[in-house]
Amino acid sequence: MIVLDASVVISLLESGHVHASEAAEIMDTEEELVFHPLTLAEILVGAIKNGSEQVVLDAIERIGIEAWAPDPAHAHRIAHLRAETNLKLPDSCVLDAALAQDAILATFDEKLVQVARTHGLEVLTLPEHATTSQPNLHSSTRSEMW
Repeated sequence: MIVLDASVVISLLESGHVHASEAAEIMDTEEELVFHPLTLAEILVGAIKNGSEQVVLDAIERIGIEAWAPDPAHAHRIAHLRAETNLKLPDSCVLDAALAQDAILATFDEKLVQVARTHGLEVLTLPEHATTSQPNLHSSTRSEMW
């Protein structure tokens, strides 16, 4: 399972984004792709402003990204993560989703990369943020979707 940060999804969906190919590579996998419900809200803000909300929702469905359903202890855990790490609340939510599911975290946010690694998570990110080699996540199943 891979928990996606908004930075990765937006990079893929935004036309001509500088990191679109890296985002596509991350999502070209047999792994289950999920995001936190707050991540969906982050992704939709720009789409709503420019009138492409349904296009974005259709693309997310086509790619196969599912929303993760937080458990009752989620709020308490993210409060601790936010207090301990000084991450922004959305990043604390993404981090908790990955920790709660023992999942891989995908983000292009350098601070989130660093904090996730200190919590023992495997992280998929941009080459300039990588300190170790990234796993090869290529498959033919998702690459045809974009």
